[in-house]
Amino acid sequence: MAKATHHFVCQSCGASFPKWAGKCEACGAWNSLLDEPLADGPPKGLNDSARHKGKGRKIDFVPLKGEKRHLPRFLSAIGEFDRVVGGGLVPGSATLVGGDPGIGKSTLLLQVVCKLAQGASVAYISGEEAIDQVRLRAERLGVAEVNCDLASATAVRDIVATLDHAEAPDVLIIDSIQTMYVDTIDSAPGTVAQVRTSAQELIRIAKKRDIAVILVGHVTKEGTIAGPRVLEHMVDTVLYLEGERGHQFRILRAVKNRFGPTDEIGVFEMQDKGLTEVHNPSALFLADRHGDTSGAAVFAGLEGTRPVLVEIQALVAPSSYGTPRRAVIGWDSSRLAMVLAVLEARCGVVFGNNDVYLNVAGGLRVAEPAADLAVAAALISSLTGVPVPSEAVVFGEIGLSGEIRRVAQPELRLKEAAKLGFTQAILPKSDPSAKTKAASGINRTEINRLKDLLPLFGEGGKG
Repeated sequence: MAKATHHFVCQSCGASFPKWAGKCEACGAWNSLLDEPLADGPPKGLNDSARHKGKGRKIDFVPLKGEKRHLPRFLSAIGEFDRVVGGGLVPGSATLVGGDPGIGKSTLLLQVVCKLAQGASVAYISGEEAIDQVRLRAERLGVAEVNCDLASATAVRDIVATLDHAEAPDVLIIDSIQTMYVDTIDSAPGTVAQVRTSAQELIRIAKKRDIAVILVGHVTKEGTIAGPRVLEHMVDTVLYLEGERGHQFRILRAVKNRFGPTDEIGVFEMQDKGLTEVHNPSALFLADRHGDTSGAAVFAGLEGTRPVLVEIQALVAPSSYGTPRRAVIGWDSSRLAMVLAVLEARCGVVFGNNDVYLNVAGGLRVAEPAADLAVAAALISSLTGVPVPSEAVVFGEIGLSGEIRRVAQPELRLKEAAKLGFTQAILPKSDPSAKTKAASGINRTEINRLKDLLPLFGEGGKG
């Protein structure tokens, strides 16, 4: 029987199958299987011991504490970007940047590479645009005079041959990894095999020559980076550029970082001259806030090491349909369903005949469980028509039994609230054994149970 020379690989998850099928059994994607050649295996007729005999090379172990001087990080002078990557780019590191089409990935990285060019040698390789197109963007951003090497190429073999010398650039941008191809693989650019192999070759030369390489990655309709999942494991840092099309704010979020904290965010504002960094995002997110409106609560959140204040907006309205709607923007819809269930079961607050709409103002996506209490306060406020005190911030995690659980670093949250002029906080009871310094100017309302929140809204808290 002839040995198979091809297999079918899912372009969504990377799973391999011997036959073509309309649906991938691993991830459920339709029409995602493409024919790819199998890599040549070991010679026939050799057992494991014979196959590896004389082929290996002795590995030299070294002490954990080395004598080599660590290379300094490359700082871009864009504080929000440097914060997210952990204090600058590490020589020899690989960073993957993903985001929706048109969100500003290429704009941000062109700004970053031009800032880095002031203290390091940089190169920008575009596989999607011609050189003149990149120059047009540089002119619009006002960085056309910067000393940056520019090229338009897609062949990984040519790129590696260009970089494999002692005078290789310190920083390299590849825009994007889905356009790169290796000519030894018989498949189209953007397929799982091409993306994986291209990234592997570029990361290998980056480690060899101490080049800080940044790879731009496309995303799928689900919001994840296109290509094999192993791509995110191969790189050192994974960043996502997020934002709503209707908002000018852009959030650069680190979901993986071997050289710094994860879940760190950088906030940018899209303007005519590109992306400008926002040094005080809390003030920006609360700029259009009206404190005398019911259905709004200010949540004191924590994104990485940075406290961020954001407004949670809720609208509870009578439903005109048999099944009430539950619409959420910027928060987890399953979490909203849980908070509504706890309010009904433990506090007697009924939402069953009402539509519920929840929004995180400013386009920020909140994933912290500490937002539970702020969401509950906004929901009760909208239902009763009683505004949450305009000078109050709210945070705390809600348990299924109706208890309010403590959250991480409450004092850091309160310090940020005091800086912006807030004088009151609704929060879980503090740990009596913890030795923390109370934030000055903040009057605390500490609660143990969710039902303790109802008296703040009068008798209308139950319906």
